[in-house]
Amino acid sequence: MLQLSNSIMSVPVMSLRTGGLIATTTAAIINPNNLKIEGFYCQDRFSKSILILLVQDIREASSRGYIVNDHEVLAQPDELIRLKEVLDQSFELIDKPVYSLNKKKLGKVNDFAIENSSMYIQKIYVGQSLLKSFSGGQLSIDRDQIIEVTNRKIVVQDPLQPIKDSAPATVPLAG
Repeated sequence: MLQLSNSIMSVPVMSLRTGGLIATTTAAIINPNNLKIEGFYCQDRFSKSILILLVQDIREASSRGYIVNDHEVLAQPDELIRLKEVLDQSFELIDKPVYSLNKKKLGKVNDFAIENSSMYIQKIYVGQSLLKSFSGGQLSIDRDQIIEVTNRKIVVQDPLQPIKDSAPATVPLAG
């Protein structure tokens, strides 16, 4: 099931051991190499410091929030050696400019949708300029249309071009 980005922000993090709130998510940590959410920055309920909750430490996503085993799963950023490269990039997807392959500016990312079981970003929603929005509205770009992601921009296939499919289209037989 797809979820919009605002549904994963300000989410309570609950401990199974204590049964209570231990933190609240403040921002997603997005890996720009594969557009996967690797974890979340969280504000610790007790120390008010910013800690990291890795996606693999989430036992369940419920209506009450993210359920984890215990407060011990929250880590300091400098403790996460494997995630250091992603953290150092400080990648932000919202407000990133989006260009077509032929260098035409399409707008800026104003939202994204994730698949909540894999935590991969499946769609980005691009807000266009005021003039373009009267005629075309908001663009929805599928993951398959994304060609390049950098810290400065996102390059996508032309939204008016069909996505290339490896299987030929079939025509129903007249019966």
